[in-house]
Amino acid sequence: MSSFKDLGFCKIDIGREERTGYPEVVFGQGKTASQVVEIFSHLMENHGRAMVTRATAEMSVLIKERFPDAVYDPVSRLLTCGESPRKYPGIVVVACAGTSDLPIAEEAAGTAVWMGCQVERIYDVGVAGIDRLLAYREKLQEARVIIVVAGMEGALASVVGGLVRRPVIAVPTSIGYGAHFSGLTPLLSMLSSCAAGVTVVNIDNGFGAGYAAAMIQQLVKEVAAK
Repeated sequence: MSSFKDLGFCKIDIGREERTGYPEVVFGQGKTASQVVEIFSHLMENHGRAMVTRATAEMSVLIKERFPDAVYDPVSRLLTCGESPRKYPGIVVVACAGTSDLPIAEEAAGTAVWMGCQVERIYDVGVAGIDRLLAYREKLQEARVIIVVAGMEGALASVVGGLVRRPVIAVPTSIGYGAHFSGLTPLLSMLSSCAAGVTVVNIDNGFGAGYAAAMIQQLVKEVAAK
């Protein structure tokens, strides 16, 4: 039996959940609303749940006509239906430097929640006002995984990495002034971090960070069950 379904304009990887633990997720940007609806419908048929990233309001209207329980968040631009049958213990903290980083932070948080994680948000705690971050030091240290979202110079990831003994996933954002180069400056800053244990995803890739956090949680649960 084939592990994918050929729709002509795309091939849906229906075997991905068996291989990785999670169904394929649809990247909505660049697709038409009708294409997304068709892919979404097949994912729901095969997995009972589906998620679209970078979705549009038009996509959400068409999908809700077919799946009334679908939820669209205009901030993160995540369009979801159903949830993970697994729920992971421990907390994934999503921390972001500034309010302008919220869309990417919410993409990370929403992805992790849809994949079965418990998420706590700590927003607007950039290093320009370091007391704001230190007020949450205990909560950061209690987290299982920490996702740090920051634009400008991206310093928040290094600071958090020096405070905790857990994996830190850094997300550079395209928020900043000219020499910020649309996210290149925080990307290079995070890649050059002096804090050990900080790993970095691509610019504005909140989805990738949320997914990675859930994979860490999945591993922890599987090891604990042995």
